[in-house]
Amino acid sequence: MTIWNRAVCETNGVRLHYLRTGGDKPPVVLLHGLMGSGACWTPLARALEGEFDVIMPDLRGHGDSSAPDHGYRYDDHASDVVGLIRGLGLSRPILLGHSMGGMTAAVVASRGEGLLRGLVLVDPTFLSPERQREVHESDVAEQHRKVLGLTKSELVAQARARNPHRSPEIVELQAEARLKTRMSAFDVLTPPNPVYREVMSAIDVPSLLVIGDSPVVTMDMATELRALNPRVRIEEIQNAGHGLPFEQPEHLAEVVASFLRDLVQGVAA
Repeated sequence: MTIWNRAVCETNGVRLHYLRTGGDKPPVVLLHGLMGSGACWTPLARALEGEFDVIMPDLRGHGDSSAPDHGYRYDDHASDVVGLIRGLGLSRPILLGHSMGGMTAAVVASRGEGLLRGLVLVDPTFLSPERQREVHESDVAEQHRKVLGLTKSELVAQARARNPHRSPEIVELQAEARLKTRMSAFDVLTPPNPVYREVMSAIDVPSLLVIGDSPVVTMDMATELRALNPRVRIEEIQNAGHGLPFEQPEHLAEVVASFLRDLVQGVAA
């Protein structure tokens, strides 16, 4: 595996650990989902590093970043990302996020401020108020508490059985990330989330929305969002649920790389 730079950026009172491929290339920042880490983007970063400087932070409460007692709502995560972009002196990066990272990326983009060149959202957590309550009241946090009592090899064995089509590398990276996710990180599930229709309406950069067969962002929803904001492009990837980056990494890399090239060349509207 390529050895990438590891470093820490201090912002908003937290230390954000990140991986970076480096080089004098257009910057792309990748934001992981709940229970993930920057390293979980390894397959995508490998596909992009020839043309882009890829930065993969661990969001607060995850990976090797600090875990304060509070500050895990979407606005907090978004402020951390803005702080990282400014702290690293990134010039109009493209921001990409999956799941929780997708909503975080959308919130950053909705603030305007001329910070970004473009946006990629991979099945972001755009949930109705009812669904937010269901997720918050579910046992997802309690399940994680139990996982924290497992060894990495036990967790890897469980994940391989549950997701036999995922690559061993991805399964291992996800297991490592999960064991480093602190319980406080689950505060992000506390309703209300930002109103995703308002967030998407406020975004003023070219945006790509990548969806799979997941019930989180359906094609009907995606079409509605494009009607709200004509700068949104939609790509659908078959045979992929909410874990799209892990189930279809090669296909995702193709779709993302094509959009990023269009952005850099000024083709994307």
